[in-house]
Amino acid sequence: MGENYTILLAFIESAGYMAPIMFVLFHVLRQLLFIPVAVVCLAGGMLFGPLLGSVLSLIGLWLSSVVFYFMISKMPSLQEKLKRLDEKTLKFGGRINVFQASVLRLIPFIHFQLLNFYLMGNSRRFPKYAKAVFWTNVPLAFFYTIFGHSIASFSMEMGFIVLVALAGLIFFMREKRVVIKWSQFFTHTER
Repeated sequence: MGENYTILLAFIESAGYMAPIMFVLFHVLRQLLFIPVAVVCLAGGMLFGPLLGSVLSLIGLWLSSVVFYFMISKMPSLQEKLKRLDEKTLKFGGRINVFQASVLRLIPFIHFQLLNFYLMGNSRRFPKYAKAVFWTNVPLAFFYTIFGHSIASFSMEMGFIVLVALAGLIFFMREKRVVIKWSQFFTHTER
């Protein structure tokens, strides 16, 4: 699967003047190919640099959200699936504000379209929804594109340091559990 992404990104890079348009369209198709948003934004930073990559990712994410808006209205079964996903995971009840969605979009494992679904619940009309998804996508596009551009310029040593730092962060931020055996918990000690 990684080879296919590399070939696709090489194709986009060699497209010349059409590359930005192809990249934006790739953002729209990303949701059908089940490619994470962060991966495409990182690639935008590597291919186009921080400024143009951020703008192209923002346009692509906004168009992707607009396509979702019109697709979801034609698919009530998908609406029900998203409601069940909300009940199982975040439990926001479909109500979330723009600031909360902006922060949640930065977390890579939060479902992008589920956040769009929440924003649809807040805004009954399309113009309000379009404005909300635009502003919630700004931090996402900017952060991941800048990070993608930075990754492209890392040396091997710096890449290794970043990986070790991330591994250490994951280790220290893990959930810590203390296991006490049943027999040890209920042992009777006399004083």
